[in-house]
Amino acid sequence: MAATEGISTIGEAKYPDVENLRLIEELNSNVDAVQERVLAEILGRNAGAEYLNKCGLDAGNKVPVVTWCPVRQARCQRRPFAHLVNTPPSPGSSPARSGTSTGERKLPIVTDEIARREVLSLMVHSFHGYVPGLDMGKVLYLTFVESETKTPGGLTAQPALTSVYKSEHFKRRANAYTSPMATILCEDASQISMYAQMLCGLCQHHDVLPVGAVFAAALVRAISFLQLNWAQLAADIEAGELNPRVTNPSVREALAGILRPHAELAEFMRTECSRGDWTGIVSRVWPNTK
Repeated sequence: MAATEGISTIGEAKYPDVENLRLIEELNSNVDAVQERVLAEILGRNAGAEYLNKCGLDAGNKVPVVTWCPVRQARCQRRPFAHLVNTPPSPGSSPARSGTSTGERKLPIVTDEIARREVLSLMVHSFHGYVPGLDMGKVLYLTFVESETKTPGGLTAQPALTSVYKSEHFKRRANAYTSPMATILCEDASQISMYAQMLCGLCQHHDVLPVGAVFAAALVRAISFLQLNWAQLAADIEAGELNPRVTNPSVREALAGILRPHAELAEFMRTECSRGDWTGIVSRVWPNTK
């Protein structure tokens, strides 16, 4: 679901479709029923799967609760899970995402349907419902990808959030962000991607309404990065040119469409960032944040 779907216009303001907010309430109020329904849908679609047949179950029953170890062993022994990971993918196959719950990465298979159910879509409607006016500006959301690997069978394996950011579902909403897709998809997250996304957010600082990241630690790193690099960022803004330390061609091309000489903004940044007091720095640098 794109970020703007379900939005209706009333006068000059936009309000989220109440059905999306009702769905959020339902998912959180009737958790047991929702889980039962989703499980029944999954079992129904996969009633003929080898794994279910091995369990002696049909589409109306539940599979046993197991730990990751039996699943991993089944994969290694080329049982159904191994078949998914070790055989060549069919055209249009979805990637395998890595996830952790015990410190060890796992590889659940992701389908297009799962991608469409991403909580990010509902989160957008929830934000709009409780913080009016967010749709009237830009989002500075620090988002980073990690490198992909391949399973023996040729499936793409990547972290869950990387899968989200590379999906067509996310790209359709990307125009709401200050960061162009090239800066988000740059795999040098600690330097080039962070620098480019921060620079884009600063160039559009009056348009930014929400500032954030998926994990709080990423936002803390971003503010620390600004604290260490504000002088170079201000110099780039003043000159209207990206400094040579950013070598990624796609990122440089994307920034060329945003970065313009802006002496006043550069001086504003120097004033705010050179004080030594970083209390409230987000609302000071991005004055319209909600």
